[in-house]
Amino acid sequence: MSNFQITEKFISIEDVVHKVIRPEAGAINTFIGTVRELTDGKRTLYLTYEAYASMAEKMMARIGTEIEEKWPDAKVAITHRVGRLEISDVAVVLAVSTPHRADAYEASRYAIERIKQMVPIWKKEHWDTGEEWIGNQQGTKAYALGSKTKEDLHG
Repeated sequence: MSNFQITEKFISIEDVVHKVIRPEAGAINTFIGTVRELTDGKRTLYLTYEAYASMAEKMMARIGTEIEEKWPDAKVAITHRVGRLEISDVAVVLAVSTPHRADAYEASRYAIERIKQMVPIWKKEHWDTGEEWIGNQQGTKAYALGSKTKEDLHG
């Protein structure tokens, strides 16, 4: 099974961690992204994630390669969920193993920031007052028409 996956199913944190366990690792750092209830004063009811799955998995693998270049002894696994997620559901799990903890922390932070920068995953917020596709995962781009278009798939 690949270390970089998009799934519609519940994410097993243990399964993601097991992908990076190895004898030379002295640290495994995990990041677990969950659905929060309140964002900028708005009450979220649930989220919908969509992805260009094959491209998203390729981009997550690229992030893994970048990490292995920056931290040569690192091993990475990333799984992101799509579909409807309820409050507190796990949306993304990443695990990084390295010989020492400082590298595991730094590489994990790098991984989640790169996911938000470059992986084609879209989020629709469903609030108690309405709903909206969020332009990108960094919140720096809005959809002019209120929803994503074919052009948004290609940047």
